Amino acid sequence: MCFVRGDTTMASCGRRYLCAFKNNMTLFYQLVEASARVGSTPSRRSKTAELAQLLRRLDAEEIDIGVAYLAGETRQGRTGIGYALIQSAQVGAADEPRLELRDVDGTLAAIAQTTGPGSAAQRRHLLRGLFAAATGPEQSFLTRLLLGELRQGSLDGLMVDAVAAAAAIPVAEVRRAAMIAGGIASIATTALTRGIDGLRAFSLAVFQPVAPMLAQPVDDIVEALAKIPVASVEWKLDGARVQVHKSGAEVRVFSRTGKELTTETVEIVEGVRQLDADVLILDGEVIAHKSDGTPFPFQDTMRRFGRVQDVSRVREAMPLSVFFFDCLRLNDDDLTGRPGHERFEALFRVTGRSSTIPRLVTSDIKTAQAFYDDAVARMHEGVMVKALDAPYEPGCRSASWLKVKRAHTLDLVVIAAEWGHGRRKGWLSNLHLAARDPATNSFVMLGKTFKGMTDATLKWQTEALLARAVGRDEWSVRVRPELVVEVMFNDLQTSSRYPAGLALRFARIKGYRIDKTPDQADTIDTVRAIHENQSAPHSADA
Repeated sequence: MCFVRGDTTMASCGRRYLCAFKNNMTLFYQLVEASARVGSTPSRRSKTAELAQLLRRLDAEEIDIGVAYLAGETRQGRTGIGYALIQSAQVGAADEPRLELRDVDGTLAAIAQTTGPGSAAQRRHLLRGLFAAATGPEQSFLTRLLLGELRQGSLDGLMVDAVAAAAAIPVAEVRRAAMIAGGIASIATTALTRGIDGLRAFSLAVFQPVAPMLAQPVDDIVEALAKIPVASVEWKLDGARVQVHKSGAEVRVFSRTGKELTTETVEIVEGVRQLDADVLILDGEVIAHKSDGTPFPFQDTMRRFGRVQDVSRVREAMPLSVFFFDCLRLNDDDLTGRPGHERFEALFRVTGRSSTIPRLVTSDIKTAQAFYDDAVARMHEGVMVKALDAPYEPGCRSASWLKVKRAHTLDLVVIAAEWGHGRRKGWLSNLHLAARDPATNSFVMLGKTFKGMTDATLKWQTEALLARAVGRDEWSVRVRPELVVEVMFNDLQTSSRYPAGLALRFARIKGYRIDKTPDQADTIDTVRAIHENQSAPHSADA
């Protein structure tokens, strides 16, 4: 104890006590606290400094785990843990921190590996044990992490800055290595333990997947061609992005996150093995298709894509097709720095028409619109519009690639909202959206979104929702179902997370419908009809 009088001495003792208290906290608890502080500040510089300070405390074996969590991911990827499982596993919080990063990672790995009869109960038991060992803040963090709802402001890009700061390496070097290696979690340990020399070992190499180049969304063909006046217009498939590597007779297939999928995609492996090139790295999209040639819904493709047992039997019922749209390497040549039209010419020489994405080069809006309409009629998502002179930029969401996707709208009711983070702190941001169920005179939740809102909208809706509040907790406010919003979305998918069994995909707010009352909102029957219509092909020329 400290018996010396005086404010200065007492304050000094207090700081030493707090320091000792924090040093006794587990690194997982420190990570959770750091994430909360990062989410509460709009300053990117402050966020970066906070995260870099935490990263310096991690052991070499903990860096991958910590960086993945702070980037909003788990090392196991999608573990199948949804809202229902988390709800069933909820227990009282622990009084003090005792979970270590390795404890959390080990439990999530065990859950991911639990399959077969009785697996649901075992997964619930494992998750409940994890939550029982977690404090309140840790439980909240885990819930948002597992549901993919951890938001603290530009997660992946922020972690690039933080790793660079923690390792005292230029950001450009870290970003380049992360793009080539498939993400910041893949190179963080090297950066923090081996420095810049270790990062420079990362280069485009066969069987080492790189982060895919991404596209920016635009509303329509007119906007796309205004930005790229002469463009390659290609089908945009609603499938699974793949990167296929070939060296001699060996062919391996990787997902967009770098997970190997070779065993599950035997028809792709067999086809690429026959191509006339010793070394290849190809970028493409895989879809499962029906006997009439129309694609299965995205979720069905992903289920077929994920099968590792009975692949031959499932392959007959749901065959996979691959459409390649880029060539990153051909034999000894790294093509990523070449213009897009050169890469496509190389791709076409190797793959031919049957495995290459349908495309046209045009500057004419009517021609491009007709191509888009035909793609949508064939049950595809829309089109990609690409600059002919653009290099391939791994991991970059580039303005050289634009996506124009089909969209639906629904008038839905707001039943709750979550408090924002970062620059949205203090505003209710993430809306819980529901359709009207006339049979029960209730509202059925279909999903959440925080996209599409201006600052003026955030300010107005925070005041309007708080005036309608009927309950709240640390993260959200439940409200009377009185406000109607027009919601744009691309598709609906089946979901066990929400009671309707359906969820919105890529939802964004178009605007509030103050002219409508909740009884004029769209019904769950309308939603189900849209979902059924997604699977019904429209006429299109062969």
